[in-house]
Amino acid sequence: MSVKRVVISGGGTGGHIFPAVAIADEIKRRNPNAEILFVGALGKMEMEKVPAAGYNIVGLPIAGFQRKFTFSNFLLPFKIIGSLLKARKLLKSFQPEVVIGVGGYASGPTLKAATYLKIPTLIQEQNGFPGKTNKMLAKSVHSICTAYDGLDRFFPKEKIVLTGNPVRKEMVDIANKREEACAYYHMDPAKPIVLIIGGSLGARTLNRSVVNAYQKLKDSDVQVLWQSGKLYYSALKSELADQHAENIHLVEFIERMDYAYAMADLIVSRAGAISVSELCIIGKPVVLVPSPNVAEDHQTKNAMALVDKQAAVLIKDVDAPESLIEDTLQLLANQEKCKALALAIHSLGKPNATSEIVDEVERILRKK
Repeated sequence: MSVKRVVISGGGTGGHIFPAVAIADEIKRRNPNAEILFVGALGKMEMEKVPAAGYNIVGLPIAGFQRKFTFSNFLLPFKIIGSLLKARKLLKSFQPEVVIGVGGYASGPTLKAATYLKIPTLIQEQNGFPGKTNKMLAKSVHSICTAYDGLDRFFPKEKIVLTGNPVRKEMVDIANKREEACAYYHMDPAKPIVLIIGGSLGARTLNRSVVNAYQKLKDSDVQVLWQSGKLYYSALKSELADQHAENIHLVEFIERMDYAYAMADLIVSRAGAISVSELCIIGKPVVLVPSPNVAEDHQTKNAMALVDKQAAVLIKDVDAPESLIEDTLQLLANQEKCKALALAIHSLGKPNATSEIVDEVERILRKK
């Protein structure tokens, strides 16, 4: 079925923006002449990332409620009304056949305006615990694509389609790449490798955990590829300058994530929705340290969805500085446990998520 005009709305974080762009790319792959317009929040990262991916975007003057007392909270009702009016005018002008929401501030007024105008709507929920915007929209949209089981606690069961999260294909294409990956990162393929990733900005807790156990890692037979993130890299390099270890590779950012995944024997990571979806497809043993600094503590819920199925090990952020590296080395030494974790997490992978989401878009258009 051909799709001619689509609006995709949401953003705020990479975890919302990447699925949005992946869905747009799949729509364009099937319908090269389709017009796709993004609607984001002014001042948020989608206003840069979406044009960089080759799509047009319009910004709404929407913002979230600040937990601390601030004057901007008094302006919020006006911003919501202004965003609803702008979204309605935009939709009437663009006349999309379908509007897709991926979570984040902008998707609220955009999807509300779409349902008011009786335009078919779909939302994609990345996390094991839905965000406020998607919970608010659930009753009025036509379809809800989820990445986790059990979301009928929050959404109407008849609207839920379990698709998984879109992942970057180039990130998870790791088959037969261990040797070239080790050559790229100057590592010995005969020795075990631990990958530690805290996101592009970094994760203070993961970094402090490595520093606290630096001598233990240095004395071990384990190699480490450690992404510190750009916020912490310079300070860490200075702090560790006189403790150089050949087996510990500190990098600011991992350019070739496929190589990093391909050579890793065990992965230590935060539990963002897209990271978890990638890790399920990768199928390596994983230690998850959920960030406590996210809305609704959704990273813990994402992690527990795997832990409950014996597919990952969870270490609390508060415990990580003292125990993360010791527990990781113990797990790495337990080959039987590592194999069981790898099999369990791989069974949860959904490599066709993007395609299935666009299938659902086409289904609701046919139904219309």
